Amino acid sequence: MARLNIFRTLAVHPKLLRSWLPFGGRLLQGSILSPRIRELVILRTAAMCESHYEWGQHVAIGRDAGLNDEEIVACAARPLSDSGFEWPDVDLLVLEATDQLVGEHCVADDTWASLAAAGWNDEQLVELTMLAGHYAMLAGMLRSAGVQTEALLPRIGSVSS
Repeated sequence: MARLNIFRTLAVHPKLLRSWLPFGGRLLQGSILSPRIRELVILRTAAMCESHYEWGQHVAIGRDAGLNDEEIVACAARPLSDSGFEWPDVDLLVLEATDQLVGEHCVADDTWASLAAAGWNDEQLVELTMLAGHYAMLAGMLRSAGVQTEALLPRIGSVSS
């Protein structure tokens, strides 16, 4: 994992890297959200922020989390309705919340209430906001620093390189 270009780039600021690793690791590996939901949020954020690095890294992770290729590709549609994919209700709410967080930096009251009505607790709702915000922040760093993928990986909207 240490060979990934994201870590090589962040290593220029060792104190920041050491502080960031536990937080990023918690969101990626210790999330209270299901791996499938987590990857929907990350892939949608990558697409919305035009981060080919994040997208390329998370296609395989998304598959491992249970997403199929059609779902992964549909995460890139802008607007989401252009995918033609029929999302389950909760997935669609999560993707809409992600769009709102990335676009307006706030989940709309009706989206928040709909997720809560679908059984999401406060802890899950807060983590959803932190997850999308974290990956939007990473996208900004990755794009600004020109971080390249380590190998030929899928670009946004694709599942193959």
